Amino acid sequence: MKRHFDFICAVIMFVLLFPLLAVLAIIIRIKLGTPMLFRQLRPGKNGKLFTIYKFRTMNDCKDENGDLLPDDIRLTSLGRMLRRLSLDELPQLLNVIKGDMSFVGPRPLMLEYLPLYSTEQARRHEVKPGITGWAQVNGRNAISWEEKFRFDVWYVDHQSLLLDLKILTMTVLKVIQREGIEQDQTRGELGPFRGCMERQNGVHS
Repeated sequence: MKRHFDFICAVIMFVLLFPLLAVLAIIIRIKLGTPMLFRQLRPGKNGKLFTIYKFRTMNDCKDENGDLLPDDIRLTSLGRMLRRLSLDELPQLLNVIKGDMSFVGPRPLMLEYLPLYSTEQARRHEVKPGITGWAQVNGRNAISWEEKFRFDVWYVDHQSLLLDLKILTMTVLKVIQREGIEQDQTRGELGPFRGCMERQNGVHS
């Protein structure tokens, strides 16, 4: 039922939002050049890799050695606006249509985080990743990595269509209120995830 809900709603939203997507793509093409989409491998359900799509928010400025400048320097004013309004996430509708993602689920994080999870934290990969999730509506960047993962695992154990509808409603309200969405948790506002406390102390859970 969830897959049917995701697919039908994603197709409808993609069709309805296509004019907006086209305008944003043109603006990004003019301001930032190509490619207009940011693509990156992320782990999905059961750790299976997929390519996530987002609108590009950074330029390609490099230092004198030809290396890309830090992300916070390359993030443009257009990119900040896209992130603030969560418009950079809209291409993930394609991920939902393809079946890589769901509307609701734990956010897909960086590939290099996979070996850093504790056994319990790794349970977040028992379901498809989502555009939004229980952690995103319960603090997002105002909570620690450990708290985020606890919310993710809680969702895995309590997922239902009714809960998904609640999370989607809360997400819309938070986006409208611009609450806690300056940066996505995958972009390092908390700093990169270094592993759970047990691993940091040499104890593997």
